[in-house]
Amino acid sequence: MAMLVGVASYFIFTALPWPDGTYRIAEEAVAFIQPTLLFLMLFLSFCKIRLSDLKFKRWFWWPLLIQVSLFALFAAVLYLMPDHPSKILIESAMLCFLCPTAAAAVVFTVKLGGSAASVTTYTLLINFVVAVLAPLVLPLVHPQEGVSFLPAFWAISNRIFPVLILPLFAALAVQKFLPRFHRLCAESKDAAFYLWVCTLTLAIVVTTKSLVHDQSPVIYQVGIALIALAGCVVQFWMGRKIGLKYGEQVVGGQAMGQKNNVFIIWLGYTFLSPITALSGGFFAIWQNVVNAYLLYRKEREKSAA
Repeated sequence: MAMLVGVASYFIFTALPWPDGTYRIAEEAVAFIQPTLLFLMLFLSFCKIRLSDLKFKRWFWWPLLIQVSLFALFAAVLYLMPDHPSKILIESAMLCFLCPTAAAAVVFTVKLGGSAASVTTYTLLINFVVAVLAPLVLPLVHPQEGVSFLPAFWAISNRIFPVLILPLFAALAVQKFLPRFHRLCAESKDAAFYLWVCTLTLAIVVTTKSLVHDQSPVIYQVGIALIALAGCVVQFWMGRKIGLKYGEQVVGGQAMGQKNNVFIIWLGYTFLSPITALSGGFFAIWQNVVNAYLLYRKEREKSAA
């Protein structure tokens, strides 16, 4: 429903005769509201976690190894064959596997009955790995004048860590200094989930806008959409298979399958061919279709019980 509302909202908004300057105001409002909702959503989720719960688990090595290996494979192909006719599609696939776990994965993991602490730990870990790996590799496969490791590392770190670290520190501070307020936040059952629904609706509005205004050839759009679909399904499937062996199927699926799609779009525009940013928009659609199905199945299991 959130995805459908997001798509419909974009077309209804653009069809109405708004005064001059309305679109600019709307974009500024979305740019402010989205991170605010994300902060509140993560803050409420992190209030349910103790710092001592954030522990590295041995099975984390497997999804890390898979993501890094596939990213390295695609990067090696691009480096050895920089003029390959399918370069755009290979770059899109590389982004789908490079992209770290979305901070919002913790919300959906909890909703599906998984461990918030486990998925948060993996999210912090994979984001750190990407912050180091991406600025090392991307300038090699897509050289750009003036782009080197340190500036790229700083730019990437500024995009991913504030979203994770600030809500986590805020939750830990409230836990220590405002225990009553912390208890109230920790006991909120579905508030974080509904904040995530609102965030998803806005994200789909932005995704719809980017897809509508993209002028790329249709053949590339279809190819990138299929690559994003394959990357999404494969990573959800592999993550759930790995997690199942260690009793954390939900965590495994969300850790590998739910991506920071805004980060994919930004990476594509900033470091690769701009058209590859489409992979982030399509991945956002596919991953939320998968999550909608998982939530539907979870609710059916609860009803049957």
